[in-house]
Amino acid sequence: MKKMYLSLMAGAGLLLTVQSAVLAQGDYPTLSQVGQRLQAVANGSGGSAKLSSLTKTAGGKDIWVLKVGKGDLDNKPAIAVVGGVEGFHVLSVELAVQFAERLVKEHGNALDNTTFYIFPNMSPDAYEQYHAALKYERRGNAAKVDHDRDGQVSEDGYEDLNKDGLITMMRVESPMGDYVAHDKDPKIMVKADRAKGQKGTHLVMSETRDKDKDGKFGEDLEEGIAFNRNQTYKFPIFTPLAGDYAVSQAESRATLDYLFEQWNIFAFVTFGPSNNLSAPLKFSAADARKRVITSMLEKDVAINAMVSGIYNETVSQKAFNQSNQGTDGDFFQWAYFHFGRLSFSTPGWWVPEVKGEDGKSNSNAEANFLAWAEKEGIQNAFIPWAPVSHPDFPNQKVEVGGIRPFVMHNPPYAKVGDIAKEHTDFILKLAGMAPKLEFHNVQSEKLGNGLTRITADLYNNSPLPTHSEMGEKSRWLRSIRIDINRDPKDIVSGDKIKLIEKLGAYEKTTLSWIVKGTGSVDIKAGAAHTGFATLNVKL
Repeated sequence: MKKMYLSLMAGAGLLLTVQSAVLAQGDYPTLSQVGQRLQAVANGSGGSAKLSSLTKTAGGKDIWVLKVGKGDLDNKPAIAVVGGVEGFHVLSVELAVQFAERLVKEHGNALDNTTFYIFPNMSPDAYEQYHAALKYERRGNAAKVDHDRDGQVSEDGYEDLNKDGLITMMRVESPMGDYVAHDKDPKIMVKADRAKGQKGTHLVMSETRDKDKDGKFGEDLEEGIAFNRNQTYKFPIFTPLAGDYAVSQAESRATLDYLFEQWNIFAFVTFGPSNNLSAPLKFSAADARKRVITSMLEKDVAINAMVSGIYNETVSQKAFNQSNQGTDGDFFQWAYFHFGRLSFSTPGWWVPEVKGEDGKSNSNAEANFLAWAEKEGIQNAFIPWAPVSHPDFPNQKVEVGGIRPFVMHNPPYAKVGDIAKEHTDFILKLAGMAPKLEFHNVQSEKLGNGLTRITADLYNNSPLPTHSEMGEKSRWLRSIRIDINRDPKDIVSGDKIKLIEKLGAYEKTTLSWIVKGTGSVDIKAGAAHTGFATLNVKL
């Protein structure tokens, strides 16, 4: 007993040490630090958290999952929390890790009724670029891919032309260009408005060279396949970073294989660019009728709206210019359309709105960001345009500069603690809304001749239905099963095993049996994602 106590204290000490070190640091953690913190959560959880590696990426990095809960983890409602679906979105990894830390340290009571699956980083190969000597917003893993299908691999990637350790943009003066300087902030290049007769003055592209001399720039990057483009829903075939076929990468296959075994998940919260939390998705009847359904179904849209309201009550920052409702091959949409679960996604943070002297908002995202960065006193957010000699553009003016990588998608690290706390509170509120089956109005009536009639109402005491409309349509969520443990020959009326497709929010169904004999019977109702209700009735 003493040995166990010392072990638990050591684990808790390690958790506090790692947390203190991270909170004291001034930047997002390295992959090594993320792994140490996850191990500390598992070691300091008293057995409620188990850390596993699902597979390794092409770059040899672990895909971690932390399973957290108490009791019969596989037979109580669960939420999956997913970070790092995009490698450049380093905030998402930190939000998932801090959720795990806060869940175990501060909210252990939430584990009584809910299981949590935390996938902190689905793109570790790309995430690593944040701490690399050459920094750029990377999406793909370390797989060797011939993106432009010319028989050579990664021969036309980014190049640091000004040797500053950053991949930004380059602009080339050209009468055939389709970009012009922004009218309010000439540092920013925007597409020329042809509808207004505007003529372009520059070509604009990522900092690179045409190394294979095919007239194209940066079409064969030194990165492989993006997790958030490799999933099965609307797989974007023949698209860069998508892969030759859906779920072609080890991390995609291992994650989906693992999830298909977790029948108890009722909802996903994904930290990524897609956003249906600050504003819910809209229902489209035409898209819902398509062979490949491309609209969230009507009843699920209503749920989305309700949950979005709770999110906006819990998270203090209000969204600005956030309209990304999912992209082909992404994880957020897969979780709903192909896995049939309620699926919610948020970037967790977005650049706040900054109004100009005229009181109007800036419609250009880059201009708004630079105005906010100046207001916040953030240094070096923009790399000033500076001329470089470019072999592919002799006798033309070529400049390199632009917004520093990562800063538009990830807030300064000092702001992350408060963001993580609010999102932890939201996820716990969502967990508290999980389907909850209960028996009510139980009656046992003697009929004579050794017969007893049993009636009871099975009630879903939750604002959420037991099944999403998409889950019910796809039949991938298990039905509610009601069992009565009596020999079938003693059941005069009613079913020994009964299946119910769905119970809506605060909805009930009345069950009835006529049973022969004496003693008592046990009745059990539920599914892994709803939890189970039990009842003992004396005959």
